Amino acid sequence: MTRGLRRRLTSYGDQDFSLFLRKAFIKAMGYSDDALDRPIIGVANTYSDYNPCHGNVMQLIEAAKRGIMLAGGMPMVFPTISIHESFAAPTSMFLRNLMAMETEEMVRAQPMDAVVLIGGCDKTIPAQVMAAASSEVPAIILPTGPMETGHHRGERLGACTDCRRLWGQFRAGQLDEAELGEINGRLASSVGTCTVMGTASTMACLVEAMGLALPMSGSAPATSAERIRIAEETGRVAVAMAEAGVTTADVLTPAALRNGLAVLQALGGSTNAVVHLAAIYGRLGRRLDMAELDGLGRIVPVLVDLKPSGVAYMGEFHAAGGVPRLLSELTDVVDLDAPLAFGGTLRDCVANLPPRYEHQIIRSRDNPVSADGALAVLSGNLAPNGAVIKHSAADPKLQVHEGRAVVFDSVRDMTERLEDETLGIAADDVLVLRNAGPRGAPGMPEAGYIPIPRHLARQGVKDMVRISDARMSGTAFGTVILHVMPEAAAGGPLAAVRTGDRIRLDVPARRIELLIDAAELERRMADLPPPQPSPARGYARLYDQHVLQADEGADFDFLTGMPHG
Repeated sequence: MTRGLRRRLTSYGDQDFSLFLRKAFIKAMGYSDDALDRPIIGVANTYSDYNPCHGNVMQLIEAAKRGIMLAGGMPMVFPTISIHESFAAPTSMFLRNLMAMETEEMVRAQPMDAVVLIGGCDKTIPAQVMAAASSEVPAIILPTGPMETGHHRGERLGACTDCRRLWGQFRAGQLDEAELGEINGRLASSVGTCTVMGTASTMACLVEAMGLALPMSGSAPATSAERIRIAEETGRVAVAMAEAGVTTADVLTPAALRNGLAVLQALGGSTNAVVHLAAIYGRLGRRLDMAELDGLGRIVPVLVDLKPSGVAYMGEFHAAGGVPRLLSELTDVVDLDAPLAFGGTLRDCVANLPPRYEHQIIRSRDNPVSADGALAVLSGNLAPNGAVIKHSAADPKLQVHEGRAVVFDSVRDMTERLEDETLGIAADDVLVLRNAGPRGAPGMPEAGYIPIPRHLARQGVKDMVRISDARMSGTAFGTVILHVMPEAAAGGPLAAVRTGDRIRLDVPARRIELLIDAAELERRMADLPPPQPSPARGYARLYDQHVLQADEGADFDFLTGMPHG
């Protein structure tokens, strides 16, 4: 195989001249022939002033470069797109596929024998794994790590489950603006990703469990010396990976992917991981089996006592042993012979664990946080292709419920009318948001966590049944049914629901039903208006014309390895 600077030569019609020119220009950076003859390891720089989750990236780059050079390789740092949840409009999910495309093309276009992909915030690691799965270049993921927790008036705080909890208290009139301002400066007390089991932490732990990142890299705090040492070791093993030539597609065997689903259930992980894993599956020419995901949730309990399903934060999870310790509780479910990108198998990660002294954060199987896994997959006439609920973070009293539908036609409609008193919203109603899926919004925003109307929040109502084709943050909680498939904008039955209809939820039976007869539903579906035209230009047009549904990962149809109906 062609390696180093000879890899992927620029096309000038003369390969020897291409190499000559490449060397001439790179020597302008001060590199010697000795340096340029070594294995080249790309290091993706996702630092951005807009991305505090990646605030430690420059430190991680320096440590990774050190590890690469200590192992005899030549590091080459290159920039890619960086996406942050709070700074990407209309939503970070809208840009995930763009980042995946750009990362894949930059890895493919530039000469590198292996690549270290540094990511953290929710959509960055999924985009990088999607890119790596489609690339022939060996890749290893280096997560940025979770932030530290803060404190407010004697209470420990962490982004972003506490963000939502305290904002709910503010809406209910329990906090004033002055105190909310104090809290605002204490929720995110350092750089790094959210310090609960939100999407960022979930995906970092999953890539570790699936063999794409070093042990403990999913949980080591962003500000810790250990995070820096993990970065150095990541650089070191990347050099060996360049020689071995094992690709991400080689690592992500069916066993590794199933391991990811099992660990997702045990973590109390984010619903967003379902969409991201489906996209990764699709890059490999496979389809995520929603029945398998639900089946694992029936045999794998939630074992990690972290918010929003539990009470603790990522620092405690790391101190308790992180993913390797969790895997040691799942040896009858996960396949420990699944390969690792950097050599060996998952069995090596659990073979030499130290004695266990902590039993509350990572629970044993006979003392789970929740008897079932984090996520359940629902079906019914309202969701023919399925829907997802994080029932480990939902009110048990609402998991079998029937109520009146109150329908919002878009995120904007919900924003404008949620507090409309003429709607007469009651605590036992079912709030329905539609046209918020991959195409409808666009970008499938985290709007599924519909706020409790103020008049109910002030009465002490903390949860309601909420249904949408949108997503919600992995840090959120409540009886929220998400990813209703197909989405309303693609002609799904959610488009036919009317305010006043009755909806029945039965999580134990895995059902979500619109209580009208089949003929009436068919008539309403036939009367739906035609879909909206595509945007006129640019990425928005590309997105609208090619984005797939949530069950296929909301990837672009031309990027996957499988046919579509």
